[in-house]
Amino acid sequence: MKSLQGWFVTGTDTEIGKTTISAGLLHALGRRGWRVAGYKPVAAGTQWREGRRVNDDIERLRAASTEPLDAEEVCACLLDAACAPHVAARQAGVSISLQALLDGAQRLAGRVDRLIVEGVGGFLVPLDEQHDTAELAVRLGLPVILVVGLRLGCLNHALLTAEAVRARGLRLAGWVGNAVDPRMPWRQDNVETLRLRLARDFEAPCVGVVPPLSEPHAAAVAAHLDPSVLEPG
Repeated sequence: MKSLQGWFVTGTDTEIGKTTISAGLLHALGRRGWRVAGYKPVAAGTQWREGRRVNDDIERLRAASTEPLDAEEVCACLLDAACAPHVAARQAGVSISLQALLDGAQRLAGRVDRLIVEGVGGFLVPLDEQHDTAELAVRLGLPVILVVGLRLGCLNHALLTAEAVRARGLRLAGWVGNAVDPRMPWRQDNVETLRLRLARDFEAPCVGVVPPLSEPHAAAVAAHLDPSVLEPG
């Protein structure tokens, strides 16, 4: 497989804002003059709108990409049930092809300078009985950006995920803190601990910390991100 240029975005859990951060990164990179595209290999959860199945994450990545993309280009495997991918696939009577996910990334990467690949759920979510998203990340060979949902327990979740990324031979390129719990006590103390530990133990800089936003659209999120730290020098 041809070497890809870009990053794999994973998270400390599900529902911690991976799509929000991925869209913000796309917007920030686009403003730097790069042609960028978002790719979500597997998406679970659809609604029926205007005669077609729609997934909101896919639509947000499409909107933030600099290139015009069809939903099928952004997502190789769209599943209807909003649950773990292997369960949603079983409900639909289909199987998830790891090769199809990789092929979709290759096709899209050929059109842009950088590809933002957003995983599903956390780093070790099963795709079927044999494969998981960690294996997908390894096969893609992209450096990893970790989205840390800033809430109680985030320190443990972030450090465990960073360990899992390193154990698979992948580079943790950076991390983003996302304030998913606006009432989190001692948020800044947690952020400073993450800055120290992830930089010291994993050489992973902070790409940004996104505060609670009333309208977390891509431009508003991008204002809190510094993608230049992902490619030092």
